Formats: sequence, C-alpha cells, structure tokens
Amino acid sequence: MSLSRRQLITAAAVGGSLAALGIPVGHAQAPVLGTGEFAALAARGYNRRFQARPAKIYAPTSTEEVRSAVARAVAEDSRIAARSGGHCFDDFVDNARTRSIIDLGRLNAVYWDEHHRAFSVDAGTDIGTVYNALHRWDVTVPGGICLGVGMGGHLCGGGYGPLSRRYGLVADHLAGVEVVTVDDDGGAKVVVATRNGPDHDLWWAHTGGGGGNFGVVTRFLLRSPESDGSDPANALPKPPGAMLNARLILPIATEDSFVRFLGNYLGFFERHSAPGNEFAGLYAPLMIRTTGTGAAEMLILFDAETPDARIHFDDFVATVSDGVFPPPFRTPVTELSYPDTVNQVYYAKSPNTTRVKVKAAYLRKSYSPDQLRIFYRYLTDLRFLGESQLEFLPFGGAVNAVPADATAMPARNSFMTMLIHASWRFPFDDDRYLRWAREMYRDVHAETGGVPVPNDTYGGSYINYPDPDLADAAWNTSGLPWHAFYYGGNYPRLLRIKQAADPRNVFQHSLSIGRPDW
Repeated sequence: MSLSRRQLITAAAVGGSLAALGIPVGHAQAPVLGTGEFAALAARGYNRRFQARPAKIYAPTSTEEVRSAVARAVAEDSRIAARSGGHCFDDFVDNARTRSIIDLGRLNAVYWDEHHRAFSVDAGTDIGTVYNALHRWDVTVPGGICLGVGMGGHLCGGGYGPLSRRYGLVADHLAGVEVVTVDDDGGAKVVVATRNGPDHDLWWAHTGGGGGNFGVVTRFLLRSPESDGSDPANALPKPPGAMLNARLILPIATEDSFVRFLGNYLGFFERHSAPGNEFAGLYAPLMIRTTGTGAAEMLILFDAETPDARIHFDDFVATVSDGVFPPPFRTPVTELSYPDTVNQVYYAKSPNTTRVKVKAAYLRKSYSPDQLRIFYRYLTDLRFLGESQLEFLPFGGAVNAVPADATAMPARNSFMTMLIHASWRFPFDDDRYLRWAREMYRDVHAETGGVPVPNDTYGGSYINYPDPDLADAAWNTSGLPWHAFYYGGNYPRLLRIKQAADPRNVFQHSLSIGRPDW
C-alpha cells in the first residue's frame, strides 16, 4: 500500500477506501492512513537533524505487499528507503533524495516456522517484542538493550547487547533471510537466502553488511548454528534464569578521578575479553554526561547463574572503584528473572526529540591516560552542557570466538565499543555540536589520522553507528577508505554480492556498499 500526500488528503475528505484511491493492496487488505499518520510515519526517524519528505509511504502488511511496493517504486524511478524501527543515527532514510519510504512497522510477527525449522521474525519487529515472544520457548537472542530498536537494521549490522559476551552477535544466530531484491530488468522478486542452502552469499551479506544495501528484508529466520531445528526450545540460546543488576554513580570531581575510573573500567574488560572467560556474563555499559564537572553512570548486569556470581559482581565494582576519589556510589544489588530484567531494567521504547551526531570506535587495547584526558577536557567544557554523552559498551567474549570472515561483520578481536553521542535541541546549534563531536574524535585518535584505524589498538567501527565523516578526507586523514573501518577485508566480497543482488544500485545511502571511497 502506498499513499501520497494528495491521496491522503482526498481520502480524508471523502472517507474513501484504498480501492477508491485505486491503490492495489495485494493479497492482504490494509487500512487507509490518515493525513496525520502519513506525517507521523514521515517523521518517525530517530535523528531530528534529518527529515524525509517522501512523495509516497508504503505501509505493507505482507511480503507480497513489500514486493509490490518495491516494484512500483522502481517503475516510477522513485528513490527507495526501507524503515524498520526508525533508529538510524544518520540520514540513510531521512534525506531529500528519498521519494518512497517502505515502512515495515506493520510487519511484526514472531513465530516458529516449521518449514525452515527456525524462528521467523518480521523485519519491522522491535527487539522488546522479540524478547517477549521468544520467552514462550525459554530462548532468546543476544540483541540490544534498547527495546524499541527494529530488528531490520539491528540484525543486518550484526546486532549486539547484554548477552553478546556469552552468546555472540544476533547475526551469529541468523539461519536465513527473506529479502526483496531488484534484478537487472527492474523486476522485484522475493529471495529466501539461507546459511546452508540457496543464495548463501546473500545470507552472508546480511550477517553484518548493514541495512539498506541489497534489498528490503521482510523477515529473518533465527536458529543457532549448532541446532538442527528439531525442537524450538533448543533452537536459540537459553537466557539466564535470573540476572543481578545495580547502578554505579560517579560524580567526576577531578580529571584524575575521571582518568583513574575510566582506566580501571577499560583495563578490566580488556583483561576479560576472551571467549568463555569467568566474566562473560557481565555487561556494564558506561555513560558519561556533559554536565559541567561530568557525571558517570554505569548499569551493571550480571548472569546470576554464573558460579560465585555475587562475588564476581563485587570484584568488578571494587576493581573499577579502586583508587577513585571521591568513590562511586552503588545502588543496592537486585536479582530479577530474565524477563523482568528485560522489561524493568533494559531501556524502554521512547521517542527521541533531539538532534544527534554519533562517532564510534572498537577498542582492542585501552585508551592511554593522555587520550582519556582529552575526553575529560571535551566532556567538562561548560559551553556544551546538556544531553550529550560519551558511552562505552562492552564487547568481546563469544563475539571474538568467530572468525572475521565467517560473517560480514569483521570486528572479532575487540573488547569495547566507544560511542560519542552528541545531542542538542536547536538547528542553530548544529555547527558547534558537530564540531565538538568531530574534534573530540579527531583529537583522541590523532596518532592514526583522526580515526580508529584497524590495527593492534583499534578494530574500526560499527555500521549501525554510521558516521559519514569516515568518507570525508577532511576528517579522515588516515588514507584508508570508509569501508575499511566497517568491513575490513570482507568488503570485496560484499561489493561482489551487491553487484549481483542489486545490479541497478536501487538500494543506496550515504555509506552504502559500492559508493565512492571518498
């Protein structure tokens, strides 16, 4: 189903139906969108810096309706962008070039697919819905902590979260993907690409190759590689029976306390980054806000079924607090079931109302004290009080047990993700906040051309935290092209798959496979 603004206004005025508008609905009837809903869908993207102004929005309810929407957009030479949860940090969907948005929000079913012996998860389903649906079978996926993020983009980029240090990426459990592609003649077709069957290359491309590159994903088939799919209850990882959680709050009183605390934290995860280590059940994202003097908040999650879990929990807190003055404050430790942890402690679905710029890096070694002091200087700059923050998100563990070329996502040698998340309210502040984020990133990585060049210290960056600056020689002076940071040695294969699956380059954005290096 597609609706243009003019059609929507007409429909609202005359109370017409889809048939009255002459819009084909495929084999499933879809309701008419009102003008307000068109506007809401057009503005559903996360980043307020960007606003799509599409001529049409398709809101399909079936795979066939997606195929029909893609076919129509191609026939009309209308630039396509697909939206799942709407959480892309940059302008992959929301830009002036997008003329047709395929909004997948109504594709949100989760069920056991007997034919493929895998869980079928529609691409428009948000992570929270997936967790709750899979609980029926007492299984889960190691997905993200933000429950409102859509699976369509999350999984295509790799997907990681609180259980990834034990169970790897979400993409490590991808058995197949159903995707609408466009052939050289402009025909739209539905392809089911699987790990051990047909179109293996197209399956591989969706294990970290990023969304919006090869076609429009309609659903994922999830089954762990070690499972034969004979029993849904054994097809995906078992979640912990219970999890410990607490928060550690640190007012950053001095530069020395900041460097000590962050150095302790990074050093701990660097030492405990191997697959199967005794802290594989630990996930402790750290957020440091720009509040003048700086304030750090860490959410600590730990698998309560780990032997000596409470002792390990306390050891971690003691390690990161060692020598820090004033010491951090820890909230009481609470033990909750896994479903209750997801629903009460993970980050609830909520809209974003700010303008955003993100810049990220994978760490293979800890930042030096001098680099941490650069972070401190930017975070405590009184000109940038507000909602921006520096984040550190633990990585490694089981993620690092997989060879770099086994999936399209190559970062299998890192222990941490660093994320600069600049956030502000008004367009007139764009230039100064963009410069704040860019210059911090450049200064921290000054020895490698202002960017985290993949080497012994860095592992590149994550395509789900897209940063077009990596394709800008003004900010990336390393000489390495943008794709070296996201895909490493996997890029040539991704490029070949792109050329085969999307020969007309229908699916493109500011960091899409095949775009120029600079």
